[in-house]
Amino acid sequence: MTSDPEESVRLQGYGEMTLRTAVETLMLLAPPERYEAAIFRVRDGVRLAQSEIAELASNWGIEPTPKVRSPKLVPGQHWPDIVRGMVREAPLPALIVAFLVGVVVARR
Repeated sequence: MTSDPEESVRLQGYGEMTLRTAVETLMLLAPPERYEAAIFRVRDGVRLAQSEIAELASNWGIEPTPKVRSPKLVPGQHWPDIVRGMVREAPLPALIVAFLVGVVVARR
């Protein structure tokens, strides 16, 4: 295991960077994504083990992000909710125009 923070590595999904930057980036991810990501050495293509990454992070004083929900895991708003919110905030003339445009488009 190398502990040179300036060694070139490739973080899966993020590209090439220094080892320290890769470890910092990895520790910012939510735990499930952190365990799926991989760091590969550029010079020989060897994948660093999770235990090596955790040891490097602790040696360099990099704290992992606490258990937070990742933006990928947060369900997106459904279209009806979005439209309902837009209708609540829209002025009446704009709603009438939108309705008439919808009727014209539907007839074609």
